[in-house]
Amino acid sequence: MLQIAVVDDSGVIPIPNATVIVQWTDADRARRPVRQEVGPAGDLVLCAPRDARQATVWAEFGDASSQEAVVGIVPEATSEVELRLLVASATTGRLIGNVRDARTERPVVAATVSVLGGTATETNRRGSFVLSGVPVGVHELAVRHLGYAPLSHVVSVSRGITTEVDIGMVPDPVEMEPIVATATRPRRLEVGGFYERKYWGELVGGGTFFTAADIERRGAVLISQMIADEPGIRLGNCRLRRSSCMLVNTRVASEFSPDGCPLSFYLDNTLVRGLGGRDGQTIDDLVRPHEIAGVEIYRNAASLPGEFGGSDSQCGIVAIWTK
Repeated sequence: MLQIAVVDDSGVIPIPNATVIVQWTDADRARRPVRQEVGPAGDLVLCAPRDARQATVWAEFGDASSQEAVVGIVPEATSEVELRLLVASATTGRLIGNVRDARTERPVVAATVSVLGGTATETNRRGSFVLSGVPVGVHELAVRHLGYAPLSHVVSVSRGITTEVDIGMVPDPVEMEPIVATATRPRRLEVGGFYERKYWGELVGGGTFFTAADIERRGAVLISQMIADEPGIRLGNCRLRRSSCMLVNTRVASEFSPDGCPLSFYLDNTLVRGLGGRDGQTIDDLVRPHEIAGVEIYRNAASLPGEFGGSDSQCGIVAIWTK
């Protein structure tokens, strides 16, 4: 087990309702990170999967974030972890990204990634890296790996925000320009765990995800039409008026709906009731495509993250996040 305590920078004051993120590593298969709030005393106890041998743990509270802690998992033993937050004045951000071969698109493993004059880390077997606690401001990011031309790139780190970096390294002695793309994540999606669910959902096939860029690229007029274009989902139960139409999952049977099982909707992490029906609204009445920052679609209970589970999710859910 992991026994986690979240406290302030002094290590004295517990921080209730802080969010702890646990990434199980060195497991036999990819696992979705655990994202859970601590209790009123700032503590949390988690059971490790049987095949996990290591965990990377950190805490977030508003704009504040702790340093990452790497903990070895010992069978039949409890590991204690203390995570300290800079609650009063968060002055750091986080860099997260991927390093790949610019020609083959394959991940570059064990590349050294560092901020000039600051911390350093190595990419994992998927070419991913995380640099936490990077001071706010403009920094020079250096990436090195034997057999590749060294790369330096200027990145801007924002207070309490994760900046994504996608790096394409050029093998020596090929003459071509390095490829670097950066993007700052929307705060609402970052805090809500959207990007973690998107990463793991796409990795293990557990959901469909759209960002604001995806919605703009498709030129969606109504978000319901874009969702209905997905396999296994369509607009059904339309009676006399368009407002009676509901988005239904045709892959799940429902005794109440012969045309399909009505999807449940979350808007900014709040369950929306009363959609569809004779006098109900549709999701299009509540939000327009240009107002949306992200969409998550889960078609079955097996793919549902814990935060969206419950009796209302048996037909699948759509989670919509506004900008």
